[in-house]
Amino acid sequence: MTPAADSTMTCVLDARAALGECPVWSTSERALYWIDIRAPALHRFDPQTGATRTTSMPHAIGCFALRKRGGFVLALRDGIWLAEADGKPVRKVAEAPYDPATHRFNDGRCDPRGRLLVGSMNEKRDGATAALYRLDPDFTLHELFGGMTISNGLAWSPDGRTMYHADTQARTVRAFDYDLETGTPSNPREFARWSGETERPDGACVDSVGNYWVSFYRGGKVMQISPHGQVLAEHPLPAMCPTMPAFGGDDLRTLYVTTARQERPPDELARMPQSGGLFAKRLAVAGRPEPHFAG
Repeated sequence: MTPAADSTMTCVLDARAALGECPVWSTSERALYWIDIRAPALHRFDPQTGATRTTSMPHAIGCFALRKRGGFVLALRDGIWLAEADGKPVRKVAEAPYDPATHRFNDGRCDPRGRLLVGSMNEKRDGATAALYRLDPDFTLHELFGGMTISNGLAWSPDGRTMYHADTQARTVRAFDYDLETGTPSNPREFARWSGETERPDGACVDSVGNYWVSFYRGGKVMQISPHGQVLAEHPLPAMCPTMPAFGGDDLRTLYVTTARQERPPDELARMPQSGGLFAKRLAVAGRPEPHFAG
């Protein structure tokens, strides 16, 4: 179930997800967790056997993170929850900081110190009313900044002192200075910007040498960008809506990519029937272990 080291992106799980997202590799379990936002569930994929375990969610799930104490922290539509090792939500630790009728949590991950940063999105897309939040280990939730429609593309440089964040509707990725002691981003500046209709930056990750890997929803590719903003490579895949990449495998040299098939035209799905699947590709560069939530 591990893809060969070549130039192609291979479907390793034909999941037919409506909106696959948030792949996270567990180094201890040697397994990949990921979610389907629209058919809300947390999935566990074992690349050695191809086995999948699914835990349904009561509401749309925007993202999640592994916990240092075991189990998960889940960003559901109605708030942030703690979950057992099987993914079942058991305790709400923060209320949703928005109107759940029009907004939900979206992309997020833990910073190097174990805080969960999670953004929201305006599902109506009629205003820049989404924001980025930080959940501290004591479960207090803080708004960091707003002024966007869809929060996405969150990742950190290897030293943790640069934070990347994408505003999907604005087709812009910004870099921030990041204070590891306080969990505060500052000094925003444009890192990358696009203008094409299919150039919509979605989820992202950073490899061990600091390159930023970002997926393009409706663009059918993942782009590799140097820390200086130079495009190094484009990695196409046979699905028009990749949503987020993540590094996994025993050596963290397998790039996994989740995709979506929701609202795609029938002719496109006929050409790309594995849309909504989990894709993978072996790379020369390695990723880094994903931080766990410290709370």
